Parts: sequence; C-alpha cells; structure tokens
Amino acid sequence: MKRIEQRAKDYPVKPTLPVAREVLRARNALYDGVSTLIHHFPVWACKYCPEVYIGEGGHLIQSCHGYRHHSKKKVHEWVKASINDIIVPVESFHLQKMFQNVVRHHERFDHQRIPAVVELCLQAGVDVNDQSVSSSVITPVDNADNNTISQSLPDDDLRLIAKQTLHAWETLRSGVHKLLFVYPARVCKHCSEVHVGPSGHKARACGVFKYETWRGTHFWMKARVDDLVPPKLVWCRRRQDPLILVDEGRDYYGHAPAVVDLCSKAGALAPSKYFCMMKVNGLTASV
Repeated sequence: MKRIEQRAKDYPVKPTLPVAREVLRARNALYDGVSTLIHHFPVWACKYCPEVYIGEGGHLIQSCHGYRHHSKKKVHEWVKASINDIIVPVESFHLQKMFQNVVRHHERFDHQRIPAVVELCLQAGVDVNDQSVSSSVITPVDNADNNTISQSLPDDDLRLIAKQTLHAWETLRSGVHKLLFVYPARVCKHCSEVHVGPSGHKARACGVFKYETWRGTHFWMKARVDDLVPPKLVWCRRRQDPLILVDEGRDYYGHAPAVVDLCSKAGALAPSKYFCMMKVNGLTASV
C-alpha cells in the first residue's frame, strides 16, 4: 500500500500536460471538421452491422454479418450515417484520482462514464475549466444531428477543412500514443471495454457470451492507441475502381480509416503511411 501511495506522488507528470491539452484541442477540431464534412459528402452506415462506406449509394460487397453475427456474406442495407459512425465513441469510468480504489461491480453506477481520451487527459493533469481547452471537451456538439441544413461551402473551403481535420486526426492519435507511455490504460481481451488507470475495474459487464462462465468479468490487457481511438476501417474507392464497388473485386480494393477516407474525398492528401493499406496504385478488378 505504501508503494502505491509513493507512486501516486509522481503523477501527474508535468511534461505531459502540454501533450494532453493538445490532444483535447485536436479532439474538438476533429469533431468539428467531421461534423461539417459529412454534410457535404455521402456517408452511409449499414443498418445491421458496423460497416461504413463513404461514397455515392454505398457498395455491393457482401460483407454484412447481420445483427449479432446471425448471418454471413450478405449485402448491406445502407442508411444515413452519423458522426459516431465515423468517430467511434469509447467511454470509460471517470476516476477522481488515478490511484483510487478499484471500481467494484456494485459501484458501477456511482461513477460517471466519459470518453476514454478525455479521461486519459484528465489524469494527465488537464483541468476541464482550463481556458486553453474548449468548453465542449467532455461532449463535443454533434452537428450531424442538427436538423438545420448546413450551408453549402466552396471546394476550397472544404479542402481546407479536410486538411485541418486530417491534421487533427493525426495529432490526436500521436498524442494519445505519447500519453499511453506514461499513463496506464487497460482494454478487455474479449470485448471493447476500456479502463484508464493502473488496473481494470471489477464491474462484471463483459458482453462476450462465450465467456459467460466468468460471470462477465473482464480479462484486462494493455491498451493501445486503436483501443482508445478506433481507426474504423472502410472500403476505399480509388480512381481506377468502378463507381460502385462490387463483391467480385473485393480482393483488389483498399481500406482506409474512415476519417482519412472522408478527408481525402474532400481534397486532402492522405499521409503516405496509408498508401499501402489503400492500395493507391494497385490494379482494379476486371468486372
């Protein structure tokens, strides 16, 4: 116990505070940019699975596994996507201090659930009321759900917004990567639950029925950037591909994170590290 108390005195680490503030600013800029771009470019989400596609009319690739994986290799049924389909929300329990007692199962409703990235930054010493951080740090406004029609923007403005959004995406992921070197975070091996802290919580809420003999207890392992900021990979249509992606050409098509694909369609240049994943110069299917 004394060892834990002594360790707690070393946190938060002051040199990481500017990184945490930058992460929160990038997160706000990312939400603002994506919420603007999805008004100007068609973004679709499958009605029965988490698949997302950015382009006219959706694709015809038979990769829908249905609700709770009850089917396989079905054509997707597309509906209008929201910002949460592009930026996957990941929440965790909010801790008043980093080395507090472990959250027990009966205490799970006594703790607020906030975005995991925000919790990571708060543990890094950021004050929610800090003037350098937007007031929407906890819950950015989802402009995509606004009923008012977004004003049409010229291509140059959309291109600028796309570049800023893509830069915010890279800054966010890079900053979270740096913070995870200093502040521990855990992710369940069998589900997507994330906990920011030195040890996982004891709430029995693991949603994988295969392991129900464990009474829903999470199996914790070290979290990575993709666990806190999921990339949400989507099929990426290139110039050489047909207007509608078909199932016969799925081996030729590339993938990209949804944010990267959205920004590239708005005129931003995707970073070269994604070129291999996107198969930029690859062949297309002869359909």
